This record gives sequence, C-alpha cells and structure tokens, in this order.
Amino acid sequence: MGIDYLLDTHILLWWLFDAPELSDRTRKAIANRSNTIWISAATAWEIATKYRIRKLPEATEIVANYPQLLQQAGFVELTIKTEHALYAGQMAIDHRDPFDRMLLAQAEIEGMVLISADSIILREATVATLPN
Repeated sequence: MGIDYLLDTHILLWWLFDAPELSDRTRKAIANRSNTIWISAATAWEIATKYRIRKLPEATEIVANYPQLLQQAGFVELTIKTEHALYAGQMAIDHRDPFDRMLLAQAEIEGMVLISADSIILREATVATLPN
C-alpha cells in the first residue's frame, strides 16, 4: 500500500516539463505506482491564471491538454470542497498565496503528504510534507 501525495503546482510543472529542479527522491515518489498522486483543482486554476497573465507562457500545451496530461500520468484530481475553502481561509500560517493555502488545507483535511519546494510551506505546514 502506497502513500497519498498531493503535488504543489511547481512540482507538477517540473514533472510535466521533466525539469532538472525535480529531485530524484521526488521523481521516485511520483513514479512509484503504489503511491496515489493527487492534483488539486486549485493547481489548474493557478496554472491557467499564471498563463493568462503571462507569468507562465511556456504552459500553452499544459493549459490546452490539462485533463489528458493528468490522465496519461495516472494522477487523480482533487476537487475543492467548502470544507477545504473554509479551512484554507482560516489557517493561522504566514502564507499569503491563496493557492498554497488551499493545497495545505486539502493535504491536512484529506490526510495527504504535500510535496513542495516552497520554503514557507515547508516551514509553516502542520501537515506532512516531502521536501523536493
């Protein structure tokens, strides 16, 4: 039986782009088929937003083919529930990014390990994290 991992947005992008920033440890965790890899709907929202405002111009194919790319990778979509939203808005952490707050809330509520390279997440999280 594997582990339920929730990927932070930049970890998903590094995976899809096969970026060298992705550590071997993270690659192995994601590639291990006994683990379940979850991707939050907040990640799609963040990618589309950053693409629209031209902070992520290289994501044309990802935005156009997002559901297929997740399916091909064997990842599972995690929807946003009211419970997640309320918790994310009330969490007493020093992180202002609403996308990251949502991922933290989802990981905690759903009992998942959040994979991230974000120093604030890794420092402030009350949920289990796997540093990249």
